[in-house]
Amino acid sequence: MEIASTKIAIFRKKEIRKTIHKNEWWFVIEDVVAALTNSVQPKGYIKDMRRRDQELSQGWGQIATTLTIDTAGGPQKLNCANTEGIFRIIQSIPSSKAEPFKRWLAKVGYERIQEIEDPEIATKRTRTLYKAKGYSDAWIEKRMRGIEVRETLTDEWQKRGVKEKREYAILTAEISQATFGMTPSQYQKFKNLNRENLRDHMNDLELIFTMLGEASTIEIAKNKDTMGFDKNKLAAQAGGSVAGKARKDLEKKSGKKVSTKDNFLQMPENKKRLK
Repeated sequence: MEIASTKIAIFRKKEIRKTIHKNEWWFVIEDVVAALTNSVQPKGYIKDMRRRDQELSQGWGQIATTLTIDTAGGPQKLNCANTEGIFRIIQSIPSSKAEPFKRWLAKVGYERIQEIEDPEIATKRTRTLYKAKGYSDAWIEKRMRGIEVRETLTDEWQKRGVKEKREYAILTAEISQATFGMTPSQYQKFKNLNRENLRDHMNDLELIFTMLGEASTIEIAKNKDTMGFDKNKLAAQAGGSVAGKARKDLEKKSGKKVSTKDNFLQMPENKKRLK
């Protein structure tokens, strides 16, 4: 799956990253362990858990699969497991949260089946999640549109021979650099974010210019029929520069920077926009 397929699931206010693999949800094992144990060092907890449970350790290769997950520092290979694998792992975790988590996991798995049958359900759930997090309807519309543009862009790249996940990250960084003068990882630091999704902490204008850069890249790639990584890198730079020039023009005429250090970690977006 593409980098954009990484999603965030919420279990009792704890974020658990998940991605589609073999047409089902796979969850980041470290996130699950952290949510169930409140451990600040889930990697260490997993090592201790495997040492205690020899059966789990011996079957680890059948449970854990290394998948590419989008992180604050860019795509990383992380151990993931499907619903069945996670059920086996939590058998080794003495936690009062285990039973509620099992029910939550079963619900998430069932929701995936529903989404396959009706893709609109996934969109509705995403909107509902953003609403629950305190985002305004206007912001949600822009974010959802941005997701559509991003998915269109990654589909276009795939058709044009850009297949390595690392290449997707490089091209994305080129667009962002030309649009905002910062790569996504630099933007994360600028907004004082850790592993949070950068776009979930962008304001309206930041989302709009992100979309413009990616939509312009799509148009340039199509019109120039770019094939392969190198030509699509040039298209990404050109698409980002379209948005970058528009951003600079707006900043010059408005007297205000588009990129801000604001994030929505402490205050929901719908409250911050009223300040």
